[in-house]
Amino acid sequence: MTDPDPRPIPPEAPGPNECCGSGCPLCVLDLYSEELQNYRQALAAWLLRHPEAGAP
Repeated sequence: MTDPDPRPIPPEAPGPNECCGSGCPLCVLDLYSEELQNYRQALAAWLLRHPEAGAP
């Protein structure tokens, strides 16, 4: 049976060589930062629904 409300999983950080440093409009570091912000918001909401889990 799967958990109907699983704890959010943090995004995987880009590797040290994934950013080329050329100022791409969609840099992997920018995308990761956005994914991390979304994860933190999802985790905060999940923790409100699951106070017994405590902070990470």
